[in-house]
Amino acid sequence: MPGKWFEELEPGLVIKHEPSRTVTEADNLLFTALTHNAQPLHLDAEFSAGTQFGQRIVNSIFTLGLAVGLSVADTTLGTTLGNLGFDETTFPNPVFIGDTITCETEVIERRESRSRPDRGIVIFEHRGTNQRGELVVTCRRTGMMLKQPTRK
Repeated sequence: MPGKWFEELEPGLVIKHEPSRTVTEADNLLFTALTHNAQPLHLDAEFSAGTQFGQRIVNSIFTLGLAVGLSVADTTLGTTLGNLGFDETTFPNPVFIGDTITCETEVIERRESRSRPDRGIVIFEHRGTNQRGELVVTCRRTGMMLKQPTRK
């Protein structure tokens, strides 16, 4: 099981995830179209050239999803029962087509479930950076994590 059990997710643990992922034009176009986000900053190169960014910016919800997705194999793959919430999400810098995003995750806190002894609640902070080392997304995610099964 590649994911970590509740007991392995000690507050203060920081995991640097690999591999990174380069964002393509197809990623941005498909995600933006699938979510019905007609913002020209994501789709229209001519419009975007006249903005403060000088080019199209990647849909921020794609950026959030990518950062969380990059973390899954090392944190929750096969050991989670689901996400309970996403809090304190920020996008301090834009992502551009061609940027390579790397993610790290810190375990902020955890507690045992009050009603189910086989699980616990963990708060993760995901931080995504681009190839220039600029922070592009931060997010606190609360997950319900399975405890390691007891051997009989």
